[in-house]
Amino acid sequence: MTVQDAKWAVVLGVTGGTGGAAATALAKDPGLNVFGMHRGHWAEEAKRVEDAVTAAGRRCHLRVADAGSYEHVVEAVDELAQVAGPGSVKVLVHAIANASYGTFLPSERWGGKALRPDQVDKTFASMAHSFVWWAQELNRRGLLAEDGARLVALTNPMVESVVHGWGLVAATKAALDAYVRHLGFEMGPAGHRVVLVKFGLVETHAVMLAFKPEQWSRIKAGSAGNTPHQRLCTVEEVARFLSYLAGPGGEWFNAGMVDLTGGQSGALLDDVFYRKEWHG
Repeated sequence: MTVQDAKWAVVLGVTGGTGGAAATALAKDPGLNVFGMHRGHWAEEAKRVEDAVTAAGRRCHLRVADAGSYEHVVEAVDELAQVAGPGSVKVLVHAIANASYGTFLPSERWGGKALRPDQVDKTFASMAHSFVWWAQELNRRGLLAEDGARLVALTNPMVESVVHGWGLVAATKAALDAYVRHLGFEMGPAGHRVVLVKFGLVETHAVMLAFKPEQWSRIKAGSAGNTPHQRLCTVEEVARFLSYLAGPGGEWFNAGMVDLTGGQSGALLDDVFYRKEWHG
């Protein structure tokens, strides 16, 4: 399969963490070109992703914009239509990390303030609603592969727990769960599959920025100790599973959640995250 013949993966949040690893993995297996979106905060990491995709013999087209804004979704899909063409998108990976953290009531840890309505709206748009917008626009423009596309959203076991300051993120992931189930039924007859992948805690910029360094060090150690493997999941392990989903083996995954936590559960994480001394 030549570069021109290859279908495309659309990766939202394509720089560091899971998005970057997914782009690299999908370029290698099953050999997809990559159309990536990022907000421009990690330019060096974006360049590394681009280099890795081209080294795999695939095209890489990166766009700096907010993939969680409806207006930017429409503009990006217009550009994708020109770059890739109809029926070209085999995989959509929704790996956007653009959340506001805080509590619903005023909290000393969060400067005595509560989450504002604009923070709630932005977080839901980026972390949940945008998944629907991308599905709608890719479908409307006829860009999804005729032999069946895979639309993948990401979640984690922390959202099943009570993690101080993460309530808004948990709510967006609950919305994603509902969106995946309904879109799976709506898109299934056309051969498309919509999946929510739940994986264990991974070390990414988005996660590390949510905690103080000493908090993250303790959380990382505690979380590793609460998995059967005695270590954290890696973004490369998640990315390899996304490659599997993109292939024939992913045909029967649809309209639901796949557990890739390696045994790490929200119940175990309660003790790791909700210790008062770690959130002071």
